[in-house]
Amino acid sequence: MYMNLVQCDHFAQTCIIAERDGQFLGWISGHIPPEKPDTLFVWQVAVHADARGLGLGKQMLRELMGRPACRAVRQMETTITRSNEASWGLFRSFARDMGGELSDAPHYERHAHLDGQHATEHLVTISLPRKGLRLAA
Repeated sequence: MYMNLVQCDHFAQTCIIAERDGQFLGWISGHIPPEKPDTLFVWQVAVHADARGLGLGKQMLRELMGRPACRAVRQMETTITRSNEASWGLFRSFARDMGGELSDAPHYERHAHLDGQHATEHLVTISLPRKGLRLAA
């Protein structure tokens, strides 16, 4: 919880909450790494069970890309384990809708980085064409 509060405080322009009638339905946390000012790194995506299947995750991603803080962003990155079908579906669909290209490669590896305690996280990169970015705004 503390990490999420710090992230919302320090990276408010690249985090988003979706709510309806005072109920939180979705959350995305992300940041623009200082060494990659053209990249939005999406750290967490959460959608409440009541809002799944409605396109809320994609809508929040599009909203983030339309913000002034993301004006220079030309690619999106995230990490996803192979078994997380919902996240793969969200980011593939987002890339397709934006006219972007999605690629991935092992990044944080199970044994090399995660002491065998967690599945390998693949670095997913979506190259975003300028046309798609105008559509997000």
